[in-house]
Amino acid sequence: MSKWMRLVVMAGLFIGASAVFYGQEEVFVCPMDPDIRSNVAGVCERCGMKLVSGIPDPAEYTLDLNITPQILKPTVPASFEFVVRDPWKDRPVKKFQIVHEELFHLFAVSQDLKFFLHDHPVFNEEDGSFVYKTKLPKPGMYRILGDFYPDGSTPQLITKTIMLPGTPPEPAHLTKDYSPKTDQNMTVELETDPPQPIAHTKTMMFFKIKDATGFEKYLGAWGHMLAASDDLIDMIHTHPFLADGGPNVQFNVIFPRAHAYRVWVQFQRLGVVNTVYFDVPVEDLH
Repeated sequence: MSKWMRLVVMAGLFIGASAVFYGQEEVFVCPMDPDIRSNVAGVCERCGMKLVSGIPDPAEYTLDLNITPQILKPTVPASFEFVVRDPWKDRPVKKFQIVHEELFHLFAVSQDLKFFLHDHPVFNEEDGSFVYKTKLPKPGMYRILGDFYPDGSTPQLITKTIMLPGTPPEPAHLTKDYSPKTDQNMTVELETDPPQPIAHTKTMMFFKIKDATGFEKYLGAWGHMLAASDDLIDMIHTHPFLADGGPNVQFNVIFPRAHAYRVWVQFQRLGVVNTVYFDVPVEDLH
């Protein structure tokens, strides 16, 4: 073999070896937005979470909810204790990853969709429980959503249902409401693309903040969204797809059913959290 041929073969081996090495490079992925990937460690450019490597296959954990007193009454203080259990040996989980500055995000919605809560239970490191004290305002059904990230697993969204005795309110009957909404120090407008959202397809939701002076991140994100169907079967917690601190914030949502949804969004301005909602009917593809 000539010297020239030996160089060609060596170059080919080198190129091949480089290709194999590149294919084996460690890839870092966002647990919340798996489409965000990088070959170097860092944080997600979309939601700010730490990129991790070797994300395990999804496994569904269980969530216990113990309430004291056992019989709830409207406007009476109660203690809610949440315990996360692993899917393999049913053991309490005691280590969690921080997601948007908190270990556990708690949402609660009443059956008439007039009561909305987003808060964060206190973590007990000794037994792994999360405790939250509150009082619910009226009789009827409430849907509770726990959003948490067990260490070494994948983010979890688990719902629970509780009932308060008494005459329940009328179920919600939603019609389209994209009218501008104002809370404490902010007015928010909404447009969707497509204008008529379709189940099982992407809906882009464009929120415009009137007077974005002082607009700032809330819990590490430019906004938080909870979407709930009017029968409270579907609950979706998500964060902006595009946002840069300006007046325009885009969320992308895939609504799972043809139903009407109430969509709460939370934005922070000058240290004040604003919570507004819009009603979004979703249709089937005809």
